[in-house]
Amino acid sequence: MAVYSGALRDKIHKLKYEGKTGWAMIFGRLLVGWMESHPDDMRGVTHVVGNPTHTGRRPVQHIEAIMDAAYTEDMTRAFPLSPSGAHRLVKRAETARSANRTLDEKRAAAAAHAAALTWTGDTSDIKGATILLVDDIFTTGSQLQQVALRLRASGATDVRGLVLARVPWSG
Repeated sequence: MAVYSGALRDKIHKLKYEGKTGWAMIFGRLLVGWMESHPDDMRGVTHVVGNPTHTGRRPVQHIEAIMDAAYTEDMTRAFPLSPSGAHRLVKRAETARSANRTLDEKRAAAAAHAAALTWTGDTSDIKGATILLVDDIFTTGSQLQQVALRLRASGATDVRGLVLARVPWSG
């Protein structure tokens, strides 16, 4: 949606690392606003899911908080968001973080992250599905790629990515 710099970087950081959950509501509203203003990109999407954080993440499971806020904001149920607290994609095991790592370390962390994910509920829901995968920050794309590959291997037909912020290109 935007470049990861300045005020946006600071606000994502406040949510992700300081647990300032009020920002989750704002990011959830932005997500719903994006979906409303991009009907062509949303056509055929059967599930909108967050790229999950570990269930024990402290101070807050930030992606889950954003997805819960988006569900709350989508009062007309126009979008295939999961009800608050009923996330379709769950990360039950802690894995190495990829922040401030080399590209190879980021790729290894992304593969481990994807391997730790579970699709909740009826697995037939994923068969033939088109999934919009939501994440907070896009750095290398390794994590979105690995999660998309995992979802496709589980039966999803199409996985699309949407991020709040893209780290500026360097080099």
